[in-house]
Amino acid sequence: MARTTDEAPFTDEERAAMQERAAEVKASRRRGGSKAEKAAADLEALLAKIAEMPEPDRGLAGRIHRIALEVAPDLLPKLWYGMPAYTKDGTVVFFFQDAAKFTARYSTLGFQDPARLDDGTFWPTSWAVTPEFSTDDEATVAELIRRAVG
Repeated sequence: MARTTDEAPFTDEERAAMQERAAEVKASRRRGGSKAEKAAADLEALLAKIAEMPEPDRGLAGRIHRIALEVAPDLLPKLWYGMPAYTKDGTVVFFFQDAAKFTARYSTLGFQDPARLDDGTFWPTSWAVTPEFSTDDEATVAELIRRAVG
C-alpha cells in the first residue's frame, strides 16, 4: 500500500474503496423491487465479491459468511466499501476485510458501533484473521457475532 502524504491524503486502495462505496450506494438507489428482492441482490453481490477474492481470503470470507448466516440469520449481508458486511436495521454491524484489499499482512474481522461488544472501558473492535483460522477460531467468531447482535 502506498503511503499517504499531505498532497495525496488517500492511498490508491483507499480511493478504490471509496469509489466502490459510491457505486454500491448508486446501485442501491437504482435498484427497484421489494425489500426481499433488494436483499437478494445484495447477497448476490456479496457472494460475487467473495468469489473474486484471491485465496486464502476467499476461503476465510466464505467461512465467516457461513458462520454469520448460521448465528445471526436476521442480519442482512451486503457490500460495504467493497467488503462483505452484515447489517441490522440498515446499519453495518460487522465486516470482513480481505488482506488483498489494502495489501495488508492479514485479513480483518471488524465490528462497528452497533455491535454490542462493550466490555468495561476498553475492548477490541477488530481481529486479525490468518489463513490458519481454526475450528476453535470459528467458535470464537460465532460467539462474537452472537454478542454483537445481542
